[in-house]
Amino acid sequence: MGRAICKARVFVALIGLISDSHGEWLRTREAMKLFEKKKCDRILHMGDIETHEVLDELAGDNVSMVFGNCDFVSHLLEYAVSLGLDVLHPAGVVEVDEKRIAFLHGDDIAKYHDFLSDANIDIVIHGHSHEKRDEMVNNTRCINPGALHRAPVYTVAVLDTSSEELTFYELD
Repeated sequence: MGRAICKARVFVALIGLISDSHGEWLRTREAMKLFEKKKCDRILHMGDIETHEVLDELAGDNVSMVFGNCDFVSHLLEYAVSLGLDVLHPAGVVEVDEKRIAFLHGDDIAKYHDFLSDANIDIVIHGHSHEKRDEMVNNTRCINPGALHRAPVYTVAVLDTSSEELTFYELD
């Protein structure tokens, strides 16, 4: 007698997007509280974390992350993993609500263009520039949630994968 195998479809509707914390653990805490209030199912951090204190603020949530050009990966990687963070450095691809979302810090231009030329990627999320962004490049949506340091306005974003609505939020 054969055995039926069913794959449960994981539905995640809201993704919190954060980048370029640069050691600003209090702003990172504020962002995480906002994501909790908005009931985000998953959080993606696009790097430039810089300190253990920022990693502490990310711990305990469904966080996937990469490191940025200002991160000393050897100093942060083991600690991030010990906190249960999903480290997909230098770039990751997650499937959420039947959308393939690639994310990276953004300083690796070649990898960024690889994602843009991949027909299987629906959305590319990056940081690095410290400027919020939401635009189409060819057939791929490109998003940058902004930054929590060295930006005229500190922002994060929430992406609703079912409606494709992206909302930016300013932090103090």
